[in-house]
Amino acid sequence: MDEEIARLEEAVGRLSPVQKMLLGTDGSVTCLLEVVTGSPVEIETLAQRVVAADERTARELEIEPGDEVNYRVVKLKSSASGETLIHATSLAPIKRLEDRFKTDLMRADTPIGTILKKHRIESRRDLLRFRALKDAAEMGGIFDVLSKEPLLSRDYKIIRHGRPLMAITETFPYHKFQDRDRVVVQTPSRIHITLTDLAGDLGRVDGGVGIALEEPSILVEAERGEALTVRGDNVDRARAAALAAMDRFDLGGADIRIRSCYQQHVGLGGGTQLAMAVGKALCELYGLSPPAREIAKAVGRGGTSGIGVAAFEGGGFIVDGGHSFGPGKEKEDYRPSSASTGVAPPPVIMRAEVPRDWWFLLAVPNIPKGAHGTHEADVFETFCPVPREEVSELCREILVRMVPSVLTGEIEGFGKAINRIQELGFKRVEVELQHPLVRRLMEVMREAGAVGAGLSSFGPTVYAVADSSTREIEAAAMAAMEDVGGEVVVTRSRNLGAETRIC
Repeated sequence: MDEEIARLEEAVGRLSPVQKMLLGTDGSVTCLLEVVTGSPVEIETLAQRVVAADERTARELEIEPGDEVNYRVVKLKSSASGETLIHATSLAPIKRLEDRFKTDLMRADTPIGTILKKHRIESRRDLLRFRALKDAAEMGGIFDVLSKEPLLSRDYKIIRHGRPLMAITETFPYHKFQDRDRVVVQTPSRIHITLTDLAGDLGRVDGGVGIALEEPSILVEAERGEALTVRGDNVDRARAAALAAMDRFDLGGADIRIRSCYQQHVGLGGGTQLAMAVGKALCELYGLSPPAREIAKAVGRGGTSGIGVAAFEGGGFIVDGGHSFGPGKEKEDYRPSSASTGVAPPPVIMRAEVPRDWWFLLAVPNIPKGAHGTHEADVFETFCPVPREEVSELCREILVRMVPSVLTGEIEGFGKAINRIQELGFKRVEVELQHPLVRRLMEVMREAGAVGAGLSSFGPTVYAVADSSTREIEAAAMAAMEDVGGEVVVTRSRNLGAETRIC
C-alpha cells in the first residue's frame, strides 16, 4: 500500500493523512467520514437497477456473463451541510445476496457498511487499485468542483465465503480532505477575431474583437510554500508570471501546479490565460483580490489586445477600445502584446453573451506555430500601418453586422462578418502569412456547413461557427489535416470569466 500511495502522490501531488486513510481503509468508509466531518453521513441514491453482467463484470465478480447484477450509484453526503463527500458505484451478483440484505440494498438509502453490520454479515475488503483521474468531467457538478480538477479513486471488493459479494469504486476530489489551504483557478480560452485599427490616424491603435470559449481550458493550483516551486506544463512561462506577481503584490512563496494546459502560440491565448491564472491564484492565496487589469499589467499581458484579459475577467463576446497613439501616448509605435510590457490592457467598450446554441469548432493543425516573440514584432513593424480604407470597412463589419448579430442571435450575419474580416486590415496580413493549409481549412469548413470560418489571432488555429450538427464540419477539417495531423475541438462560448475556488 505504501508503494501505491507513493505512486499516486507522484502522479497527483501530496496526499493528506485523511486522504490516505480514505484510500487505504479496509473498514467502514461511512464511519471514517463521520469521524472526520463530525456529522452523520447520509446516502442519496442516483441509480439503482438490475443489469446483465458483461464480460469484464463477470470476471471481476467471478460469475457468468449475463448473470443478474445489482448496479447502484450513490452519493455519501454530510447530513449537516448536504455536501457530497464521496461518489460510489457498486456491483453485486444477485445470486449471492440474501433476501433481507438484497431488500435493504435495493430499496433503502443506506450505507453498505451499515447493511453489512445490520445483518451481521462477516466479510473482508480486498483493495485492488488506487487511481488519479485527470479531471472531474461530468462529476464536477456532483462535487461542486471545477471541471478540470483531479479526482482520487479506489477500487475494492467485499469478499464473503471466499467469493466477491460486491465490487465497489469510490471517488472524491483531490482538493477535498486536504490539510492545507489552496487556491484553484480555471480559465477559459479565447478566439481572437481581429485587431481593429492598425492605421492609427485617429489617435488610437490596436483594439480587438474576440470570444471566450469553454474549451480548451487551463487549471492552476497553488498552496503556500517557503519558496517558489512550479510543476506541470509550460513551467518557465508560469514561473515568470509568478515572480512578476510576487514582486508587484509583495507576495510570499508558493507551490504551483499546472494541472491542465493547452498549446501555446496556436492562436487561443494560452500565454495570457496561464499568466493570469498564476497571478490570480497567488493573490488569492495571500488574501488579495486585485482587478484582472491590475494582474494583467503585473504579469505583462494585454499591452496590445485586451481580449484575453477580458475573457479571463468576464467571458462572452468582447470588443476593446485599444490604446491612445502618438508621441507621449500609451503607445508610440505598432507592437504586439509580447513587446508591450508596461502598457495597461485597453478598456472594454462592449461585452455581450453569445447564444448557447452557437457551436465553435477549433481546427489546430500540426504546422509551424503562429508568429510570436521577435518574429511577431517584426511583422507589426513591416506591415503597419495598414490601409485606412480597410480599417474603415473592418469597423463597419464589426459595428453594423457582427455586433447586432450577436445581440439578436442571428448567426448567418455573424458568419458573413467573420468571412469578410479575413480579407481586411491586419487580419488580412495574418492570413496571407499562413501555411496554405490554413486557407484550405477555412474553405472546407465553410463548404461542410459552417456559416463562417476564420483565423484566430496569428494562428494556426482556424475556427468555424455553426448552429446545428457539427459532425460534417469536424470530419472535413480532420480530412484536410490528414497529411500533417492535428485536432478538432468542438466547444461553446463561455459567458463567464475564470473560476476561482479556495479550498
